[in-house]
Amino acid sequence: MTADPSRPSANPHVESPDTDFAPVEELDEATAREQADQLREAIRYHDYRYYVEADPVIGDRAYDALFSRLQELEDEFDLDTEGSPTQRVGGEPLDELEDVEHVAPMGSIDQSGEVEDVREFDERVRRGLRETDYDGAVQYFCEPKFDGLSVEVVYEDGEFVRAATRGDGEVGEDVTENVRTISSVPQRLRGEYPDFLAVRGEVYMPREAFTAYNRERVESGEDPFANPRNAAAGTLRQLDPTITAERPLAVFFFGVLDASVDFGSHAGIHERLPEWGLRVCDRTRVVDDIEAAIDYRNEQLDARDALGYEIDGVVLKVDDGDACDRLGATSRAPRWAFAYKFPARKEETTVRDIVVQVGRTGRLTPVALMDPVEVGGVTVTRASLHNPSLIEELGVGIGDRVRIKRAGDVIPDVVEVVEGNGDGHFEFPDDCPACGSQVERDGPMAFCTGGLSCPAQRERSVEHYASRAGLDIEGLGEKAVEQLLDADLVENAADLYELSVDDLAELEGWGETSARNLVDELDAAREPELDEFLTALGIPQVGGVTARNLAHEFGTFEAIREAAEGDDEPSDGQVTLGEAVGDDEAAFEVFEAVPDVGPVVARSIVDFFRDGGNRAVLSRLLDHVDPQAADQSTGDALAGLTFVFTGSLDEYTRGDAQELVERAGGSATSSVSGNTDYLVVGENAGQRKREDADENDVEELSESEFEALLAERGAL
Repeated sequence: MTADPSRPSANPHVESPDTDFAPVEELDEATAREQADQLREAIRYHDYRYYVEADPVIGDRAYDALFSRLQELEDEFDLDTEGSPTQRVGGEPLDELEDVEHVAPMGSIDQSGEVEDVREFDERVRRGLRETDYDGAVQYFCEPKFDGLSVEVVYEDGEFVRAATRGDGEVGEDVTENVRTISSVPQRLRGEYPDFLAVRGEVYMPREAFTAYNRERVESGEDPFANPRNAAAGTLRQLDPTITAERPLAVFFFGVLDASVDFGSHAGIHERLPEWGLRVCDRTRVVDDIEAAIDYRNEQLDARDALGYEIDGVVLKVDDGDACDRLGATSRAPRWAFAYKFPARKEETTVRDIVVQVGRTGRLTPVALMDPVEVGGVTVTRASLHNPSLIEELGVGIGDRVRIKRAGDVIPDVVEVVEGNGDGHFEFPDDCPACGSQVERDGPMAFCTGGLSCPAQRERSVEHYASRAGLDIEGLGEKAVEQLLDADLVENAADLYELSVDDLAELEGWGETSARNLVDELDAAREPELDEFLTALGIPQVGGVTARNLAHEFGTFEAIREAAEGDDEPSDGQVTLGEAVGDDEAAFEVFEAVPDVGPVVARSIVDFFRDGGNRAVLSRLLDHVDPQAADQSTGDALAGLTFVFTGSLDEYTRGDAQELVERAGGSATSSVSGNTDYLVVGENAGQRKREDADENDVEELSESEFEALLAERGAL
C-alpha cells in the first residue's frame, strides 16, 4: 500500500481491520470509549478515501462491520454521538423546514447554448478587465454543470454546523439534518482547515442509484421519480431525516461562499477543498483562452452519457480571483462566470394515447403515452404536454408523429408535431376525470375545482389541514394520513373528528396511548382561529397572509362564505364586505377589496365556496369545528415604525411577528433601508441585513429587546 500521510497511525481499523469483535458485554466503559474513538477516526478516513480520493482501502463489508460496531458501542454505553459518523442514519423528524439566510448571496449565472454568446462573454470579460488596468492573462477554470440541487454548507472550527438550499439566492431552506446524512459530506474537516468555511455544493442522485431506487418504488406500488434531479430535491426536503438517510444522495463541492483564508483562484479552491475532505469533480480543467473552453465543453458533451451523474452543460469561470473581484457582478449574476449549456436531446415517436393526471394541488396535467423510444440511453414511453394551452399551440392529437426532447436534459416534453393524423388536436376535458367537478382555466393551466371532495386531492388536503401551515395537529403527518386513507377511515378533513381511540389503536404501529393523544389533539382543534382555519382548508391561492387579511376584513367564517356563495336577492344592492351578493362580478369585487387579493385569488375563493363537493364537506366540517371570530381592530401602538426580521425567533414564527407588528399599526418589510427603524435579530441571522443596518444606522434588537419594546408601547 502506498504511503499515505493522512492515514491515522496506530489505528487497528484502518488497514485490513479485524471485524471479529469481542461481545460488548465483555468491555468496560473505558475500553468501549477508546474503541469507539478509534472507529470514528477510521470511518472518517475510509469515507475520505472512498468519496474524495475514489481509492478505498477496505471493502464494503468490512466498512459496514466497522460502522455497525460503532453504533453498537454508542448504544450500549450511551456514548456522546455529536460529530459521530453514526449521525448519518438520521435524526428526529422536523415539523417544517425553517428559512435561513445565506452567509453570502448564492447567485445564478448567465447561460446560453449558443457558441456566439460564449465568445461575447469572453469579449465582455476582456473589455471589463482592460478598463480596470488588469495586466494578467485571462484563463478559464472549466467544470461540468451538475444537474442537481445547489446547497450551502457551513463549517465552524472544522465542524459541520449548517446546510441550506439555494432558495432565492438570499434565503434558503434549512436542510442541516438531511445533509448530515449524506456520506460524502464530512461531519468534520481534515488537515489544517480554516476557522470558518461556507462552501457551495451540488447534491445529486447518481444515475445507477437512481435507476435502482426507482425500480424499488415501482415494485412497491409508488410512482417513480421523473429524473435524478427531482429525486434529489424531493429527498433533501424531507421532514424526516431518516428517509433522507435511506436514499442514495451524493455531493460535489465546487465553490466557496465565505472563508477565513484566501484561495487566489478557482483552481486553488478546487485543489484545497479535497485537502479538507470535501469531494470535488475530477473533470475540471484550466484553459488559456475561450476557444479551448469551447473545446472542453464539446468533450464533456460527448462524454456525458458515460458519466455516473447528470450534467446539462459546463461552467466557465475566470480563474484568477483578483480578476473576478475587478469584474464584480450585476444585480443577478457574476460577470466572471458563464454556463455553456448542452442542447436538449430530441427524438421522434408516435402518440398512442393522452391521459389527464390530477395532481395533489388540483392541477390537471396532460400526459402523452407513446411508442417506446430511446433518448440518450433512456427508454421513454411518456412525455408531459404540460397544459391545455400547449396542446392547442402544438396541435397534438392521438396518433400524431411527434418530436420529443428531455427538457432540462431529463424530463421528456413533446416539442412539435412532425406528422398529424388529420383528426385535430386532443380536446381537453371540461370536467375533472377524478371527481367530475368543473375544470377552471388559470391562464395556460387547468385546475379541478373539486378541492376537498376530489379523491385525487384528498390526501394532500387532509395532510395540509393537519400540517403546521394549517391547524398544526400533532401526530397527523404524511405517514399517518396515508394509513388513515388506506384503512378507509378518512376521506376528507371532516372525517378526522369522527375518529375514535378504538379505530386508531387497531392500526399497525399504533397503541392506545398514541391513539388517545391524536384524538385529544383533534378535540383541541375544534375551535381554531379564523385565519388558521382558512389556511387549513387549502383554498387555492390562499396562504397565511391572505387568510389573515380575509379574517381581519370579514370577521367571521360565515361572512366569508356568504360573500362567496352569493344570494339572489341581496339586501340593499350595495357591495360591502361580509354581505352576501348576487352575481359573480359583485362577489369578485367584494374579495378584491381585501388587501393582497387580486382578480385571480378572488375567483379562486368564490369558485371554492361555490363548488358543490366543497360545500358538502364544509357543511360536515362545521358540525365539528367552530372557527373563532377574528379581532378586526387595528391598534396604533407601533404606528410609523418599520421593522425587518432576520434569523429565527424562539417565541414567534417570522409570520407571527410580522402580523403582530402590522396589527399594532407598524410596518414589516423584507429588506433594510434608510426607512427602517429596527432590525430584529434572531438565531442564524444573515450577515447581509446586519451590514445594511449598520450602513443605514438602523438599531438592532434581540428577541427579548423586541418584546420589551412591544410591552413598553402597549403592543403586547
